[in-house]
Amino acid sequence: MRVLVTGASGFLGRAVAARISTAGHEVRTFQRRPSGVPGVEDVHGSITTVADTPYVGLAYAVSGMDAVVHLAAKVSLTGDPAEFEAVNVGGTGTVVQAARRAGVSRFVYVSSPSVAHAGRSIMGADALPASPEHARGDYARTKARAELLALAADAPEFSVVAVRPHLVWGPGDTQLIDRIVDRARRGRLPLLGHGAALIDTTYVDNAASAIHAALDAAPAVHGQSYVVTNGEPRPVAELLAGICGAAGVAAPTWRVPASAARMAGSVIEAVWRARPKGDGQVAEPPMTRFLAEQLSTAHWFDQRRTRASLLWTPSVSLDEGFRRLAAHYRSRP
Repeated sequence: MRVLVTGASGFLGRAVAARISTAGHEVRTFQRRPSGVPGVEDVHGSITTVADTPYVGLAYAVSGMDAVVHLAAKVSLTGDPAEFEAVNVGGTGTVVQAARRAGVSRFVYVSSPSVAHAGRSIMGADALPASPEHARGDYARTKARAELLALAADAPEFSVVAVRPHLVWGPGDTQLIDRIVDRARRGRLPLLGHGAALIDTTYVDNAASAIHAALDAAPAVHGQSYVVTNGEPRPVAELLAGICGAAGVAAPTWRVPASAARMAGSVIEAVWRARPKGDGQVAEPPMTRFLAEQLSTAHWFDQRRTRASLLWTPSVSLDEGFRRLAAHYRSRP
């Protein structure tokens, strides 16, 4: 197949593009920066821009493609709500429309389990319905709307599948792993509550192989959403200890009541939104209500339907992932 992967300069997007290319498919990527993936054709542009010139932009990127894997998104704990809307909802609509005009027959939308997380524990559930009304935070709300938009375009000649990898991590991850390690190193990483909430995560190679499997299975499973995880829920304290141990830093031991963290997160978010722009502060706040909820509530998922429908199983266990992460940190200067 000829496959377009959007957002391939990101951590997961790069892994997906490499996986599909290695499997023998012809891969083109579309994003604002070079993907760095060997053997693919990079096309530079933005999913929020519709004006195209030859060999530049989305219209060229989708031309001649059989399938699209759409990962490009604004991923952040905070930010301008209008930007989340423009990129995650408007951009997804633009990619869907361009793909249909170009005659693409398969479309995999990479979503997030947060589209169905309303702040309460999720224990052993399958893929719950995406709910913009109940999702927490601008990222989750706009991803929920975008998933619904993509699935609404599903048709016999345009097979759409939504895949929700949960907490993807691995060597080279700057969104989750490096932030955890940096905060632990500075003594700013608490455990919320008792740190006993069971949480599913997904090693990056497993997430990439599941998305590839969804691409292959799309004609048979179109119109559906699937949560993807390693299927190895662990207490959040154990997960943080494993990550910190791999990086050679002390695991967190001090605790903050979960309710206090949620209230503090709400206050910090408000302060972050009101602060002057360009004042030298870091881009992400130290805590948000969404982050506090994610670290203090259980969220693990039944993987039986995902594995049976996509004909997929993870190949890298959590313990093997921690070993690979440790090797990565040992190799760093």
